[in-house]
Amino acid sequence: MHTFTPLDFLVLIVYLIGATALGVWLGRGQKDAKDYFVGNGEIPWWAILFSIVATETSALTFISIPGLAYISDISFLQITLGYLIGRIVISFTLLPLYYDGEMVTAYALLERRFGPSTRRMASLTFMVTHVFSNSVRLFATSIPIALILGPYVSKEWVEWITPLSILILGFFTLIYTYHGGMRAVVWTDVLQTFVYLGGGAAALYLLGAKVDGGWSGILSQAGASGKLHLFDLYAGADKPHTLWAGIIGGGFLAMASHGTDQAIVQRLLAASNLKDARRALIGSGIFIIAQMALFLMIGIGLHAFYHGEVFKAPDTIFPRFILENMPSGITGLVVAAILATAMSSSSGALNSLAAATLHDIYLPLTKKSVSDPGILRVSRIFTLLWAVILIGGALLYSDKGTPVVSIALAIASFTYGGLLGGFFLGIFWPKAQQRDAMLGMATGITLMTFVVFAKQLIAWRPELGESLLGPVSHIAWPWFVLIGTSITFATGMIASYFPHTLPAATPVANEATVAGE
Repeated sequence: MHTFTPLDFLVLIVYLIGATALGVWLGRGQKDAKDYFVGNGEIPWWAILFSIVATETSALTFISIPGLAYISDISFLQITLGYLIGRIVISFTLLPLYYDGEMVTAYALLERRFGPSTRRMASLTFMVTHVFSNSVRLFATSIPIALILGPYVSKEWVEWITPLSILILGFFTLIYTYHGGMRAVVWTDVLQTFVYLGGGAAALYLLGAKVDGGWSGILSQAGASGKLHLFDLYAGADKPHTLWAGIIGGGFLAMASHGTDQAIVQRLLAASNLKDARRALIGSGIFIIAQMALFLMIGIGLHAFYHGEVFKAPDTIFPRFILENMPSGITGLVVAAILATAMSSSSGALNSLAAATLHDIYLPLTKKSVSDPGILRVSRIFTLLWAVILIGGALLYSDKGTPVVSIALAIASFTYGGLLGGFFLGIFWPKAQQRDAMLGMATGITLMTFVVFAKQLIAWRPELGESLLGPVSHIAWPWFVLIGTSITFATGMIASYFPHTLPAATPVANEATVAGE
């Protein structure tokens, strides 16, 4: 066992400063908000592919997925099959519509189909969901930092390690996102992808070297103990990692996250054309399967290395291995990889939240044009404001011993169904109008509150377990988006058969018309 050495600290500091400097440098010469938010549509598709992967990876994949495999098996990989299927569907449904006009946000499409109120409602829903889920992701990064700094501080200062690490990481991320915009986000994501994949590969190699029999021995032990169990054909909705939950539930989750989430759609709109955007989206689905397999195998290796030892929190297992068993210098690199995943996720969140605020709220309400002087400065102010909110949310979060990846995915699933259902109404139900879409989304999100938080409600009021909330509380998170989408679509469809007291929305030609751009 060794402590975090001066060489490790040097590697970590050099990475933080280097990545921040790169992002600031990439932002030089920006002329307007379009360049700031979508890089003028000039970013190559392969860079966008890596950026998408880096964004959805975050520190959760690096920390929580190995912990998940440690306490269970590799059945989580079934979810990634649905991730690929969902991306393919979006590539041939929503993505062409985004390229039919000069859009900057996903929700401009809803205004074209329904009206401005629907656009604002969807955008605000995205903002609330995204800031909460990314606050959890940012918090996850403080776990290994706390383990690193713990031996170097007195007991009375230990409780300040987590908030300090969140503030430092948030500060560096804000600097390059504020100055660099989408170009900085994408190209630093490319760098950060290779850094964290290198860290994962190093862990895989070291595990093989430290376990008797190498990876042959690890896989032999894993097979005997059922850790290599992949496909689960169970048809119930109460287990999260089954083939059906993966293909169907994971597919709907991917359709929502990659078709209606501004953080991903904004990257796709930075591509030169529809063909390149499609390459980036589908390619990221293939890449994510291989990446998840890598981190699940790390968890399998950790289980063999620690001989199945029980840990208080699964999210601490991999960080402990990094600190106790990796050589000096490599430890610093792998911890930098963890920070890289957090920075890529947080930077994308800040840029997309600022874009949605500017284009969906600020410009329509102020009647200003995106070409007006000072709009680029306003864009950066929104980035700063969202950074304060995001960091504040991370500071308020507390660890309850649950794998953080499950918490973040549950938060995202909470509103994704309402958003995807709204988009599906616009595409597949011509009779639907603005009232129907808004009613459908509001109903879907409201009812999903009881689905997602059923266990908490029953814990608060046990008598509720005897009601419908009892069975609902056992529904696994991969099904949340499908349920929310179905409720939203069905409500909007039924509402469309009732008389409308409000006039239908006037369709708009493109994003330029929407915001006076």
